[in-house]
Amino acid sequence: MAAPKSPGISTISTCTPEKARGDHVFKIEGYSLWKGLGVGKVIQSAPFAVGGYDWRLSYYPDGYTEGSKDHVAVFLELLSKDAEVRALYHLMLIEQAARTSPAQFTWPKPTAPVVFSNPSSDALSCLDHSMFVRRSQIEGSAYLYIPDDILLIKCDITVIKLKEAQMRKIDMSFNIEVPPSDLLHNLRSLMDAREESDVSFKVKDEVFTAHKVVLAMRSPVFKAELYGPMRDKCGQGQSITIKDMEPAVFKALLHFIYTDELPPLDDLHDDDEEMVRHLLVAADRYVMERMKLMYERKLSEFLDAKTVADTLALADQHHCSKLKEACIGFINSLDRIDDVMDSVGYEHLKKACPTIFIDIWEKAAKRKV
Repeated sequence: MAAPKSPGISTISTCTPEKARGDHVFKIEGYSLWKGLGVGKVIQSAPFAVGGYDWRLSYYPDGYTEGSKDHVAVFLELLSKDAEVRALYHLMLIEQAARTSPAQFTWPKPTAPVVFSNPSSDALSCLDHSMFVRRSQIEGSAYLYIPDDILLIKCDITVIKLKEAQMRKIDMSFNIEVPPSDLLHNLRSLMDAREESDVSFKVKDEVFTAHKVVLAMRSPVFKAELYGPMRDKCGQGQSITIKDMEPAVFKALLHFIYTDELPPLDDLHDDDEEMVRHLLVAADRYVMERMKLMYERKLSEFLDAKTVADTLALADQHHCSKLKEACIGFINSLDRIDDVMDSVGYEHLKKACPTIFIDIWEKAAKRKV
C-alpha cells in the first residue's frame, strides 16, 4: 500500500479578464445631402467613452478610397493617446421602424478580441476596424427612413482588461475533526462492569473484581501473579487474598490502574496524609512508578517540621529518591532544626535509617560552601 500523502496547504492562482461594455449610435441626418462629398471625405461622431478609453466613429459617404467609392464606409477609431486596447466590436445599421439589425447589413463580428493601438495623435491608425456597405443596399431599404433622410449606425464595444492573477490557499486537510481519545472512558466503564471481570481480590472483609489483562498491562507484579507460576490459583471465580493493605487503599490502586488518575482527595488533612503514605507504599509494592512519583510529589508539598522525619524514613525505605531529596532539602533549610529533632518520627528515623544522616550532613555542608 502506498504511503498516504501528507495533508497540507496548496495554492491556486486565477486570472480573470475584466470586461467593460458600451455602445454608441451615430445618427446621420440628411443622408442624401452628404452624397457627393468626395472620396476620402469624412464625417465624424462626437467622442464617446467605453471602458475608460475614448472612441469615435468616422463615416465616409463616398467611400474611403477609389476602390470603395460605391460604398459607404464606417471606421471605429481609438482616440486615447499612447494606448493599446484589446476589444470586441460590432458595427451595424439600425432599421428605422423596428430598430433591429438584420444580418445583411451587419459587418461580421471578430471571433476574437482585436488590438486597437494609438501610439501617435493620428486617429486614423485603426482603419482596419471598419464596415463597408454598398449605397444601393441602403437606399430604398428599411435602414434609410425616407421622410427624414436619416441613417443610424450603431457600434457595440467590449473592452477587455487584464487583471493581475489572484492567489488563494486551499486547505488539503479537508478539516476532518477527530474526537479525543475515549480509551480512559472505556477503561473506566470496564472497571465498573463486574459481570465481565475474570479475577477477584479479597481485602479484609471487602471483595473487588477486576480484569487480569488490564492489571497485567499496568503492573509487572500483577502480571507475575496472574500469568506467572501463581496463575493456577487465579482461575475464573477464585479470589486472591491481599494482605497488609486496607480496602480503601486497594480500591484507590484499582482506580489508578483503570483511569491513570489519582482518586480525589480534598484538603489534605492528617487522615488524608496518612492515606497518601499508604497509597505510596501500595504503588511501590506493585511497581506502579507513575503513581508512586505522583504521591511523592503530593507528600513533598505538605512537609512540616513535625512530619518530615517520618516522610524521610518512608522515602528511604521505599526508594523514593525525589521525595528523599525534598525532605533533606527541607530539613537543611529550617532555622528550627530542634523542632525536627523533637518529633516522634526523628527517633524512628535514627533507628530505622541511621545512614540517612550522612546524606543530611553532606548536603548541609555543601550549602555552607
